[in-house]
Amino acid sequence: MHASRGTSGSAARDSDAAAIAQPALSVAVTTPRPAMLPTRIAAHGNVTAWQEASIGTEANGLRLASVEVNVGDVVQRGQVLATFASDTVSAELAQSRAAVAEAEAALAEAEDNAQRAQELRATGAMATQQILQYSTAARTARARLEATRAVERVQQLRLAQTQVHAPDDGVISSRSATVGAVLPAGQELFRLIRHGRLEWRAEVTASELERLQPGLSARVILPGGRELEGRVRTIAPLVDSATRNGLVYVDLPISDVARAGMFARGEFELGTRQALTLPRSAVQLRDGFGYVHRVDGNGRITELKVLLGQHTDDRIEILSGLEPDATVVASGGAFLGDGDQVEVIEGLGESAESLATALNVRQP
Repeated sequence: MHASRGTSGSAARDSDAAAIAQPALSVAVTTPRPAMLPTRIAAHGNVTAWQEASIGTEANGLRLASVEVNVGDVVQRGQVLATFASDTVSAELAQSRAAVAEAEAALAEAEDNAQRAQELRATGAMATQQILQYSTAARTARARLEATRAVERVQQLRLAQTQVHAPDDGVISSRSATVGAVLPAGQELFRLIRHGRLEWRAEVTASELERLQPGLSARVILPGGRELEGRVRTIAPLVDSATRNGLVYVDLPISDVARAGMFARGEFELGTRQALTLPRSAVQLRDGFGYVHRVDGNGRITELKVLLGQHTDDRIEILSGLEPDATVVASGGAFLGDGDQVEVIEGLGESAESLATALNVRQP
């Protein structure tokens, strides 16, 4: 009886040990793989106008009669944007022209008198002093004519200023012109984005500025996820003393999705480099850190904390914490813990369907 009970207890313990040692999960494995990854510098900044022109009035004290454009309109160089009432200026111009005609007549008379006086000089019929007076009168009439012509040109200029023209091709970005307003000279009426060109002013840390140069490609991601391909035009020579960031000016293509004032993020493409990568499914993310599950030759799991680098569509760069020849669980690491025993299924590869099937296979 005692021997029988001893034999039964030993068999039970052997059964428990076998159950403990038996693998609980079948897994597919993978190893880190070299891959060529693009080298990028991430940045953020505002989308702004390449150059913005302020369009104001040169006429002083005139009433704004009409406004021909509005915000968003595309305009051409020389196009009429607004018109001021020209009645007063036209009347003053007519008055100036009449003054010019009068001065021309006075000059013709003065020159005729001076010429006759010079002809009588040889005969002695006219005193020298009187001849000099006629000559002086002719010069005075000529100067008066020049003065009246200058006034006429001023009035012609004022008449031309009653029309506000676009200084360049572009897009109207703002308008403050109001019909009926009487405005002083210099008052801004419109703002114009020259040629409709926009740029991304990216903020880059001082340590990364030296890696950038004009001509580099930049991928700009706008609010809403739309992307534009830009190119670095120039790099600011100064670094902000408060943020220690410098500005990189990126030319953007003409598009309907970018707007001045948007905040955008993006990346600068610096080339490619070789890196060690794992499939995304092999890396578990917890509390901002990455973890992988290494499998030794006996099928035992060891959880390792790894330093992650660049992410691509389906792979993650491993910077440190894992040997290049290590074998890790390809998928399903969330179901495993440190010290677990697993069975490695060969030949599954990294197919998502095969991995999903393998993770559902329980050992008896």
